[in-house]
Amino acid sequence: MIANNVSLIGMPGAGKSTIGVLLAKEFAFNFLDTDLLIQSQHHSPLSDIIAEIGNDGFRDLENKMLANLTVEDQVIATGGSACYCPEGMQNLAKLGPIVLLDIELKELQERLGCLKERGVVIAPGQTLQDLKHERDILYKKYASITIDCSHKTMEEIVAEIKDAI
Repeated sequence: MIANNVSLIGMPGAGKSTIGVLLAKEFAFNFLDTDLLIQSQHHSPLSDIIAEIGNDGFRDLENKMLANLTVEDQVIATGGSACYCPEGMQNLAKLGPIVLLDIELKELQERLGCLKERGVVIAPGQTLQDLKHERDILYKKYASITIDCSHKTMEEIVAEIKDAI
């Protein structure tokens, strides 16, 4: 299958942005990071946007942006909370395959720093384990391809995605 776009979903720290850049080079596509797009449109870091409009407000903002995205020849790295955006995820599915970058909790914990500073949409009192469990159900619902990224190099992951597409 030749895709016009490839969307990457998964937990924060799964490698969506890093893998996305490498995959874009491999396919000779452009690279779009939706978190950076939101930040540039609002002239603020994600953590400030979330603090200002709250988790629900951010999800609405992200959903509208993803639902209205019209691009070609792009590798799209979504924010980790994109799975909460039904209209946005439906639009991404129309644009091309959705690839879930799955990673073990232990490796994820090692990669992530402070979730609040990173701009992660997480409920008060919710643990990273709880968040991963909640999101994994949604990620798997929307993914057309799942890649296990644990204990693999970036090059191995890119090769697996390319082979799957």
